[in-house]
Amino acid sequence: MTRSESISAAHAVKTAQPEEFDLVILGGGTGSTIAAWTFALEGKRVAVIERKYIGGSCPNIACLPSKNIIHSAKIASYFRRGKEFGIRHDGFAINMAGVRERKRRMVRDLNDVYMENYRRTGAKFILGTGRFVAPRTVEVSLADGTMRQLRGTNVIVSTGTRAALEAIPGLRDAQPLTHIEALELDKVPEHLLIIGGGYVGVEMSQAMRRFGSKVTVIDRNARLMSKEDPDVCEALRSLLADEGIEILLNTRVKQVSGKSGHSVSVTVERGGAEKTLQGSHLLVAAGRTPNTEGLGLDQAGVELTDRGYIRVNEQLETTAPGVWAIGEVGGSPQFTHISIDDFRVVHANLTGGDRVTTGRQVPYCLFTDPELAHIGLSEAEAKTEGIPYRLFKVPMETNLRARTLSEMRGFVKALVDAKSDRILGFTAFSVGAGEIMAAVQVAMIAGLPYTALRDAVLAHPTLTEGLIALFSSAASTQGATGSSAA
Repeated sequence: MTRSESISAAHAVKTAQPEEFDLVILGGGTGSTIAAWTFALEGKRVAVIERKYIGGSCPNIACLPSKNIIHSAKIASYFRRGKEFGIRHDGFAINMAGVRERKRRMVRDLNDVYMENYRRTGAKFILGTGRFVAPRTVEVSLADGTMRQLRGTNVIVSTGTRAALEAIPGLRDAQPLTHIEALELDKVPEHLLIIGGGYVGVEMSQAMRRFGSKVTVIDRNARLMSKEDPDVCEALRSLLADEGIEILLNTRVKQVSGKSGHSVSVTVERGGAEKTLQGSHLLVAAGRTPNTEGLGLDQAGVELTDRGYIRVNEQLETTAPGVWAIGEVGGSPQFTHISIDDFRVVHANLTGGDRVTTGRQVPYCLFTDPELAHIGLSEAEAKTEGIPYRLFKVPMETNLRARTLSEMRGFVKALVDAKSDRILGFTAFSVGAGEIMAAVQVAMIAGLPYTALRDAVLAHPTLTEGLIALFSSAASTQGATGSSAA
């Protein structure tokens, strides 16, 4: 090709008309994937642009893979408890490569399901890196070096978040694990140092300890999962401590040296004194940062908040006409089920409805063993907002099904409006906590009084049956200041 022909070809690429779609989706997370399938089945021409993962983070590197690994750790804990259940064995060994392969097999199967849904619905899945080059127009760099331009009547941005790396001297050079690399380990870490006592840090600390690692958790806050009620935080701390996990609270990381996976040193400050921790691996789980860099958002007229998230209103519209943001990148709570509800909000507003994000329930689960599940108001929130409530709380020892499982650790508690019988919030730290919570959440959605659960005929013996004992227990009345009156 001559130089003039090369210039002509390049000019043709630049001036080629974009491919037209009803909906272009930048980022293939769960909410946007369901959006693609739904709109395509409704007859819309839809294209999804995703850099790497079919279905986004949840089925590949986050929710489902982590729960897969955590369940393998649960099986390991059952082996250790074999004598308690009357089962003798001659020891066992952890094969982390086998644990990883079980997880990978699940991911491959899910990828196949997702691609079949793309074929079935007619939505286009494009593997490449996309960025805005004009309003509602996205340029995609494909793996083979070619480019495509797509223009949508509407565009949804759903690029998610990633693990945040603080500006700690030596941290980046240490090449620490994030949750992504931690789920790909083929050997049990000899000593895993974890920075962060939130969801990822707490879940992974217990799992890796059960696989046989020595584990140290470092957190800057005074409590693990510091936004939870104090009794929940203490229950989690006690759980991890009882499993042999070292927990350093009110501790700040000052410096990191070495390489994760070989030998790593972490210098911390606690109570004015410094000490250096030695480990084989380092996992960073200290918050998230939005994936907005390199998206060309300024070219589309999309503004960011001061924290770097896409600015949206209660209908998830951005500052650019025809451009919407769903999931974590738009500042929504960082849960897959909220991303799915974000899709419902956008879908309603693009099809003549009027749905908003404000006022919705945000249930969540922490998949430790036992689990932590919560819906509605916490005690701390009720006290801050000055909402009087009746507190019902019972230990899991009262749950007969839990006794059959030898899983009696934890408690369940509920907040009921002091002036009515309406359930304001529910927390379970127990075996099957997520499933128990769902029963209470349904009652809350229906506006049922707590007495409907107290007086229900629930199957025996089940974990949910324990709600009868909970709501039949004596309640204490908590005032706006947190004082208690029997």
